[in-house]
Amino acid sequence: MTIEKIKAIFDACYLAKRSRDLLPPLPKGVTPSYIHYLDVIESFGQQGVSVKVSDISDALDIPRPGVTRTVKEMQAKGYLRKQTSESDGRVTYITVTEDGKKLSKIYNTQYFNRLLPLLEDISDEDAECTIRTIEKLYKVMSERSVTIE
Repeated sequence: MTIEKIKAIFDACYLAKRSRDLLPPLPKGVTPSYIHYLDVIESFGQQGVSVKVSDISDALDIPRPGVTRTVKEMQAKGYLRKQTSESDGRVTYITVTEDGKKLSKIYNTQYFNRLLPLLEDISDEDAECTIRTIEKLYKVMSERSVTIE
C-alpha cells in the first residue's frame, strides 16, 4: 500500500462519517447508540439468547461500564427492561420493551428498507470488503500509537 492509498482510506472514512450524519434525526433524548444496542439485543433474542450487559459489551467491543450506563439510561426512558435471573440472582437479563421495539422498527426496519433499493448497485462482496477494511483499520489505529516526532 502507498501513502496516497492510506490517505484515500482515511478520506473514505471521513465520507462514511458524514454519511452517518445524514441518517434521519432521532427523537429528543435518543442517541445513535440506543439504536445500535436495540439491534444487538434483538439479534441475540432472535437466536434465543438471553442477553446480559456482557453480551452487548462483547458484541460491540465497548467496555462494560459504558454499556451498563447506556442500558440504565435506556431503561429509565422505557426502551429496555432488566430482569434478574430466577436461577442466579447475580445475573441480570436485558429485554426490549414495546417502546424500544417501536423505536427499533422505525429506525432499523422502515428507514433501511427505504434505503435498500437506493444501494442495490453495491454488491454484497463490495460491502463485505469495505467492512473488513474498516475493521482492520480500526484495529490497527486502536492498538498502536503512532506519533509524530
